[in-house]
Amino acid sequence: MDLPCLPWQDHVAQKWIGLDPELKERFITMEEIDDIFKCALSLTTQTDVDFMQSISAASSVQKDSDRAAECRENGNLSFKRRDYPAAALHYSQGICLAPQSSEQLSLCYANRSASLYHLQLYQDCLHDIHGALRSGYPSHLMHKLEERRSACLKRLPAGEEAGEEEECRPGPRSEGPDTEPSVHICPRAAVSSSVEKGRHLVAVGRISAGEVILRERPFSCVLLPGLQEVKGGGAGRGAFGTESRRCHRCLAETLRPVPCGGCSYSRYCSPGCRTDAWEEHHRWECPLGAHLTAAGAMLQLALRVALKAGVAAVEEARGHSEPGPNCPSSPQPSSYLSVFNLLHHVKRHSPALRFLCAVSVATLYLRLREAGPPPCVMDTHRGEAAWSSELWLLGSTVLRHMLQLRCNAQAVVALQETGAVNSSVRSSREVRLASAMFPTLSLLNHSCRPNTSLAFDPGTRAGAIDSETSADRPASGAGDRGLARGVAVTVRAAQVISPEQEILHCYGPHSSRMVTRERRRLLHEQYFFLCQCEACSPEEEEECEEQRPGSPRGAALLCCRCQGSLKRSRDDGGSGFICSLPSCGRRMSAAEARARLEEVRLGLERAVELLERDQPGEALKLLETTRTRSGLILTETHPLRGELADATARAFATMGDWKNAASHLERSVAAVGSQYGEDSIELAQQLFKLAQLHFNSAARGPALSVIPKVRRLLRLHRGPRCPELQELEDMEDCLRG
Repeated sequence: MDLPCLPWQDHVAQKWIGLDPELKERFITMEEIDDIFKCALSLTTQTDVDFMQSISAASSVQKDSDRAAECRENGNLSFKRRDYPAAALHYSQGICLAPQSSEQLSLCYANRSASLYHLQLYQDCLHDIHGALRSGYPSHLMHKLEERRSACLKRLPAGEEAGEEEECRPGPRSEGPDTEPSVHICPRAAVSSSVEKGRHLVAVGRISAGEVILRERPFSCVLLPGLQEVKGGGAGRGAFGTESRRCHRCLAETLRPVPCGGCSYSRYCSPGCRTDAWEEHHRWECPLGAHLTAAGAMLQLALRVALKAGVAAVEEARGHSEPGPNCPSSPQPSSYLSVFNLLHHVKRHSPALRFLCAVSVATLYLRLREAGPPPCVMDTHRGEAAWSSELWLLGSTVLRHMLQLRCNAQAVVALQETGAVNSSVRSSREVRLASAMFPTLSLLNHSCRPNTSLAFDPGTRAGAIDSETSADRPASGAGDRGLARGVAVTVRAAQVISPEQEILHCYGPHSSRMVTRERRRLLHEQYFFLCQCEACSPEEEEECEEQRPGSPRGAALLCCRCQGSLKRSRDDGGSGFICSLPSCGRRMSAAEARARLEEVRLGLERAVELLERDQPGEALKLLETTRTRSGLILTETHPLRGELADATARAFATMGDWKNAASHLERSVAAVGSQYGEDSIELAQQLFKLAQLHFNSAARGPALSVIPKVRRLLRLHRGPRCPELQELEDMEDCLRG
């Protein structure tokens, strides 16, 4: 849960500690959201509002010509080094900071057009030339833009000249016969309900492995700030936050963001997304400056959900019939009803957390009331009383959603490449892009060993329903159109799901990564239930107890004396280990086991750091020493042995020794298969790298034997349109001559 910043948490914690005992007890016993919000409002003062403003002042989002000029200079330095992606992002930052119609705005547009031209993004270059002209580009420099425009037109096919972008191009407004659906559910899956499980998804027919069960766009989402390295050569590459590289509404990645006219933070992939964001939520958010950044992603997401729904949908969900005009009308009333009815677990959250959420929302309410209604919202016929009433309703609803999100928010993740930019081999890791609310996905219950696989498609147009599920498309043709541009989640069956079997996915703690006791603890802390899935059965828990604490399934330890397997020692309370061979009987304390494992982990971490600094020779020396030590205590298929083999393969590949790299990666593949299973996406990713190494070493036979395995797994988890499948096809065509 993305809570408010630490200074604000400390401020509210002190407020909670100093609360009158009788009032604190009354707050603790409150069960209605309206009562909690009303109480928090009565306790929140102007001092609280002023403190929030003081801590958010450091993250000012005001337009600033001087800061825009600094960004333009940084862009010029990157441009001179021919690091055009970094230059474009520096200029984009300048565009977002520059006041409307200022000279800095026109100069940044013009300079970014030059970067986009060198990146061969000619349409985008022409759009930026229009932007520079519209912002008053200096007349004595006009010849540069004309020359660049002519050069672009020569490189574009006839009739493809980019026109000036419309500032207020409308985007999708609501579901209807002429718009794309936000969710597609396989007809062999249906919503069921029971007292024990609540509303959940079950199979009503046989669902094949790899079949799409659910594809859904979020009701709302909030982009999370975070660093991502820019791809590009030279020492001039920079690090830019996710918020600088992706649309703040649909999460599409872009080098040419369209700025908000009122603040320097929000930016979009197109004028249409900017218009839609303004109507949905940003006209409320924009005047708040950095307040929402300090208040945390969960509060901002809760606010967006309520604003997008609108007063009419909120009142309908609460059982009211009188609609309110001031918030945007609900584009997806049925989806919002699903969101509104999600459990908020108000009595299960700790009193201190409830108080933090309530005071945070109350402070936001006071800021909104102080600012007054945003443009085009105030109903002149109903007056200030109506505005105050609806704002109060908004505040209570935001608190409800903030409490719901602890158990129902979904992290949107994507693969991000890591390592030196100029390295011949690059690795990838999962990063969080956003927090989102998916109403239908929230119906899926948890299993530590799920029968589904989730994949996010961040910032691209989710295509039509996969070819193998074409028979599932609705007769209306909505399935043929697929989902609208923007992030979407796809849930596929990871195995055959039989009729009446529940459709399950993992909330985070997975049986392949964590032992039963630890999984159950984490799930109970965040989601308030004691997991009783198949992987948490007593038999499974007993088997896990034979392994070291915190180890995933299959992560056995070895006896340092005879290399036999270690098992839990029963005569010392289970805190130590003993060799399983009666002829040996060597004992090892838990402390000694942890020390030996930590030594291996530290060696691996230092070697990876050397690889990131492009020092593969030094990394190999350290990896060899660490591998020797690990062999004294870890089995070949232990996850740490697999990570060591993977790092060694990276080092050899960086040096161009593809054959040795493939040999070590095969050991990593064995470890990954043992840990995650032979049908896992993790194994698919390792096998894909192995196919690349065999291809680079011209090992035709091994490459052709691996490619079908990778293809099967990628189709199972990612579908037939994932980009890696095209690369495999190209490799196979080349190898077959």
